[in-house]
Formats: sequence, structure tokens, C-alpha cells
Amino acid sequence: MEGIFTAVFEKVNNWYIGYVEELPGANTQGRTLDEVRSNLKEAISLILKSNKELIERELTGKKVVREDIKVEF
Repeated sequence: MEGIFTAVFEKVNNWYIGYVEELPGANTQGRTLDEVRSNLKEAISLILKSNKELIERELTGKKVVREDIKVEF
């Protein structure tokens, strides 16, 4: 699965802070922009994988319909 998100980077003293506008909780920090970008990609991936696993466990044994949905904004 692949997606495009909006990353926001802020320089605070000697650190960079990064977060994703569309995904609350996806935030990180690093000494360089490259480090923050890498950390943020990992954070996004971990959050999405964890959310998917939690939902799959919650839906086990239930009759549900799953489908992809495309949204443009």
C-alpha cells in the first residue's frame, strides 16, 4: 500500500520537528531534515500498520464488507 501525505517541518533551535497534517500522532524529531523525513516515514508506516492490525482483531468473527475507497480533496 502506498500513499502521499503532507509533511510539515519546523526548525526549533538545533532540531527539526516533523509531523503529518492528515495523520494525528505521526510526529518526530531529528537533527537534520533527512533524519526527520526518514523518521516520519517510519512513524507513518508503524501507525498505519498498527491501526490495521487493531481493526482486523476487532472485526474477527464479524460479518463485514471491506473495500478500497478513493477520496480526492
